[in-house]
Amino acid sequence: MSATDFKDYYAILGLNKAASSDEIKKTFRKLARKYHPDMNPGNKEAEARFKEVNEAYEVLSDPEKRQKYDQYGQYWKQAATTGGGWPGGGNSTTVDFGGVDFSQYGSFDEFINALLGRAAGGSAGAGRNGQWNYSTYRGGGPGGFGGFEDFAGYENRSAGGSLDTEVTISLTLGEAFRGTSKRVATGEVSIPAGVKTGSKIRVKGKGQVDPYTKQQGDLYLKLEVLPNAFFQFEGENLICEVPITPDEAVLGASIEVPAPEGTIVVKFPAGMRSGQSLRLRGKGWPKPKKDERTDLLVKIAIVPPKDLTALERECYEKIQANRTFNPRSNLSQALL
Repeated sequence: MSATDFKDYYAILGLNKAASSDEIKKTFRKLARKYHPDMNPGNKEAEARFKEVNEAYEVLSDPEKRQKYDQYGQYWKQAATTGGGWPGGGNSTTVDFGGVDFSQYGSFDEFINALLGRAAGGSAGAGRNGQWNYSTYRGGGPGGFGGFEDFAGYENRSAGGSLDTEVTISLTLGEAFRGTSKRVATGEVSIPAGVKTGSKIRVKGKGQVDPYTKQQGDLYLKLEVLPNAFFQFEGENLICEVPITPDEAVLGASIEVPAPEGTIVVKFPAGMRSGQSLRLRGKGWPKPKKDERTDLLVKIAIVPPKDLTALERECYEKIQANRTFNPRSNLSQALL
C-alpha cells in the first residue's frame, strides 16, 4: 500500500485517536444507518461510504488491529501478519526503526528487499545458494538497522508458522440472506445464503505462501452481519415489530408486512394485544445446507393516533361513552 492509498479510519468516522471504544461503536451505528443501502437504494456514493464506514469499524473496533493501526500506520496490515509488527519485532510491541523513513517504500515487500539488499551486501550474511539466511541477522548489523532485535521472527512465520489467513467480512442482512460475492486480497470469494455473525468459511489454498516450500495456507472468512433497522434474530428465527391501529386490533385486519424476500400480506385476528406475535412458518432465515427456512415472528405494537380529525374524535368519544369492556376489572383483587 502506498502513502496515497492509506485510509484514515478515524477521519472516516469523524473521530480522533483518543476516541473510546463506546464512541467508535456509537458513531459506527449512526453512520451505518445513515448510509445503509436499504436506506439509499441506487445511491452509489452512499454505498461507497457505507463500505468505508464498515472497513473503518472493522479495524478500530478490534483492540489488537487498532493498536497496530495506531502504531504502524499504512503498514499496519503487514505488521499484523508478522506477529510482533515489522519482521524482527518478536513479541515486542515497540520497535525502534532507527529513524528510517518508510514513506519511501511503496509496499512492505519493497522495504524487505531494500533491507536485505543492504544487509546482505557481504558474503558473511549469505546463506546456501547465495540467498540471505534471515536467522543469521540479529541486532545491529552491517545494514545499520540496530532496532531489529530478532530478524528470525520473519523466518518463523513463513517457514514454521501458520500460513492460514483470517479476514473479517461485514455483510448487510440482505447480502447474508441471499448470499453474495466479495472481493478480498486474493480475489473474489462466494458467500452462501444463510450465514450469520460468527460464521466462518474456509477457502482452500488462498492463504499465505511459504517462500521456501511454496506451500499455500487457507483463507478463513469470519463473517459479521450488520444490524438491521427492522429485522433482528431471536435464536434461529427472525423477529420484527409491526404497528397496528386500535381499530385494527379490535376488528382484525389484513396488512402488508415486510419479509426477507419481499412484502407479504398477513391476516391479524380480532382482539390481538400489544406484544403478541404471529408465527409465519418457513418465512425466516435460511437453514445452512438445507432448502428450508426458520420462522418469522411478527410482533404486534398497538399505536394510537396522535392527531385526530373531528369525526375520528367524535367516534372515539362515542365508543368511550358506550364501552362495556373494562380491562381493569380485576385490579381491585391485587390490593394487599
